[in-house]
Amino acid sequence: MTTPETTPPVVPALADGEELACDVLVIGGGTAGTMAALTAAERGARVILLEKAHVRHSGALAMGMDGVNNAVVPGRAEPDDYVAEITRANDGIVDQSTVRQTATRGFAMVRRLESYGVKFEKDEHGEYAVRQVHRSGSYVLPMPEGKDVKKVLYRQLRRREMRERIRIENRVMPVRVLTAHGRAVGAAGFNTRTGRFVTVRAGAVILATGACGRLGLPASGYLYGTYENPTNAGDGYAMAYHAGAELTGIECFQINPLIKDYNGPACAYVANPFGGYQVNRHGERFVDSDYWSGQMMAEFAAEVTSDRGPVYLKLSHLPEESVAALESILHSTERPTRGTFHSGRGHDYRTHDIEMHISEIGLCGGHSASGVRVDEHARTTVPRLYAAGDLACVPHNYMIGAFVFGDLAGADAARYTAYEGELPADQLREAHELVYRPYRNPEGPPQPQVEYKLRRFVNDYVAPPKSGARLSLALEAFERMRAEVAAMGARTPHELMRCAEVTFIRDCAEMAARASLARTESRWGLYHDRLDHPERDDTSWFHHLDLYKSPSGAMEFTARPVAPYLVPVEGFDPVGGPSRRLGEVHAEQVATAGAREAAPVAPSPRPAAAARHDTEAGAPASPRLLRLLALAEEEPELGAVEPYLADPDPVVRRTAVTVLTETVPPGAGPALAGALVDVDPSVREAAASSLRELVETLPAERALRDGLAAGLSGDDPVVRAAALDVLRALRLGDADLFRASLSDSSIAVRIEAVRALVSVDATADLARAAADASREVRVTIARSLGTASGRPGDTEPSGSRPDTARAALTVLLDDPDALVRAAAYEALGGTGCPAPLDTRAVAALSDPAWQVRAGSATALSAADPARAVPALAKALADPNADVRKAAVLALARHRAGGEARAALSLATADTDADVRAYAARAL
Repeated sequence: MTTPETTPPVVPALADGEELACDVLVIGGGTAGTMAALTAAERGARVILLEKAHVRHSGALAMGMDGVNNAVVPGRAEPDDYVAEITRANDGIVDQSTVRQTATRGFAMVRRLESYGVKFEKDEHGEYAVRQVHRSGSYVLPMPEGKDVKKVLYRQLRRREMRERIRIENRVMPVRVLTAHGRAVGAAGFNTRTGRFVTVRAGAVILATGACGRLGLPASGYLYGTYENPTNAGDGYAMAYHAGAELTGIECFQINPLIKDYNGPACAYVANPFGGYQVNRHGERFVDSDYWSGQMMAEFAAEVTSDRGPVYLKLSHLPEESVAALESILHSTERPTRGTFHSGRGHDYRTHDIEMHISEIGLCGGHSASGVRVDEHARTTVPRLYAAGDLACVPHNYMIGAFVFGDLAGADAARYTAYEGELPADQLREAHELVYRPYRNPEGPPQPQVEYKLRRFVNDYVAPPKSGARLSLALEAFERMRAEVAAMGARTPHELMRCAEVTFIRDCAEMAARASLARTESRWGLYHDRLDHPERDDTSWFHHLDLYKSPSGAMEFTARPVAPYLVPVEGFDPVGGPSRRLGEVHAEQVATAGAREAAPVAPSPRPAAAARHDTEAGAPASPRLLRLLALAEEEPELGAVEPYLADPDPVVRRTAVTVLTETVPPGAGPALAGALVDVDPSVREAAASSLRELVETLPAERALRDGLAAGLSGDDPVVRAAALDVLRALRLGDADLFRASLSDSSIAVRIEAVRALVSVDATADLARAAADASREVRVTIARSLGTASGRPGDTEPSGSRPDTARAALTVLLDDPDALVRAAAYEALGGTGCPAPLDTRAVAALSDPAWQVRAGSATALSAADPARAVPALAKALADPNADVRKAAVLALARHRAGGEARAALSLATADTDADVRAYAARAL
């Protein structure tokens, strides 16, 4: 008797596969892939988008995004400064022509994403709220609704005009790019649900498969507990390599600080604007280098392993308002499981700082510098093959760079039409064998066991610090494992997918080891730290290290000199020149402890399988709900959805709100505003959330204003706060409409009212509200008054506005709460701090609360230098590092004077890393 468990799976015949055709084939439906498909379709190309999961939820972007790391916003940063920053962070090994594309095109991409409905944080006047998180340059742009970015992009793919040109094939996993006549002509893969073999012929192929995040093994031992998206197993790296494309910088690993025992970032750059920072166990800041640097990771690793470790992200000193805001961002946008992780340990940001550690190694262009070699148009070295996103080697490209290069690839690839020749039979046979080999040996070793062993070797022999001996042992291990990888068994299409991923991981592991062995120097801090070659060698190694597959199938290398820079950077002077062929890189002879009569035998480590029990609760969906869900796939007009907004079942009404949010037909804004007064709180909450999500795309029409204004008089504070937020963002309100909400019973609503009044520069109203009972509201008012400025159409004379603001701030300087006083002094740094306020600021440098002392130092940055500089110089001896940092930043604004420069010079020897760094930059 046979059962499904004992019946051998059937290998489908190659001739029975499905063949598709298109002009542009996009592989990977994440950040770069989605943008590439949209741009190519807009240029008139017929596009097929292949995704091994489902485009709605795939890619690293679907894990949540709390901000943009590299937004070069005009007026806040310059493209040349950004290019220079990335060049320095990569020890000069950069193709500036690619980095400059992100620098010059990034802002237009931000605006394009906004037109789709992606929200970036703005201040009350609608200006981008760019933060200076790094010590040089203001590039970080928060995304308050970053968890919805992938949903917004999927909505664009589903637009009727896009659906006519873009065919999405979910659950199809390519394993090889097909080439003919020296160029890319398509891809071969299989359906991960049905197991059917699939081939695609194309005029051009765009690889956008993300990083190789599943390379090293996390400290937890979980295969999928990686820092990067664990579905990104190096697919594109392996496919590009086997197609003949050059890869570069593979020895420059991605290594990140993260929360210990948790597969997510600590997000220090998110916490920094709120006052959080990294410290050792003594509470000392210790990082001298900047964020974008392997040197920073080297300093971090050294601190972790020293007697000053462990290392923490310090948040426990922050006020409740800041902690609550951070919880909202970190537990929903960035990683929804993060709150559960902390609560399971009994930890709270108010009482526990966050222990940090170091991630496993990976390959990533977007967060390091290891990827497929591309030019400024995203072209690889194989004609008509493109790479974009974390797969492409555009150093520290991050999300905006992924979008930019997806756009570049889509635009360039759209020039080509579908390949009409015969697809290469030998490549199809090889791809077919790679896919279905595990079916021929279903009782072979299971994929988790083989993958665990492979990645354990990566940790043991490839992870920094590196040495020639360990890297050579790695190559021996990876060569031995060819047979074990080939022997894996599978019974289902899903298992076939996992087995194919292991082949990609093995390829990437060999690339990482051979490239690390080839570069006989240390560079990029922890990313490539060779114990046997500890010094940087610019004479021999101021080169890109490119690897490729030779005609014989060997992995070979070329040292390519760095091209002359477009933006000069002090300390580096590339001159270009011819490349140096290195050929194959062979393992060193590694001595053993001597012969033994019998080798010890130990079982291979095998992780225990964790059972997952999914339970579904609730009654079956109603027929009306099912009809509504089916309607959503048809891009309905508003009239088709409106009956469901009035349905007696609140579940149906709430789903109708979701459908409007996904499809956004004309009139969606007023319809959603109407749902703000629904009798069911869950429907109201959904409508409020949708309006905030769509605020960048909704037309500012009278009907929407009326609906939002009606929401202000409702009983639900969630609705009232959302209505104020949307009215402010769309410029649909005025001081008369916003003023009444200053007396609302809800603190959240009053804060939104303050922001709304700031947006119309109603400074006098803000001044009158300075006696609010809530500390949080008073702090918000103080900070808002610091932005007071005259604007066309204001209700107050611009000349009187700073005076009005300072008058209100004077009242807040006497507030009984230290945080309010601190915010008021800090705001004087924006409005100006003339006499006699400068005298009060000097006196406040002796306040018992360090926050007040720091705020008063900021106030003195806008005071008369003769009064401010001597006091700030004395503040450099303050026992609190944040006060000393504020004093340095204030002195930097007075650095034209000799006394200020002398004080800054002394501060370069401060015990705190931030104080030293900012003082040095000011000089």
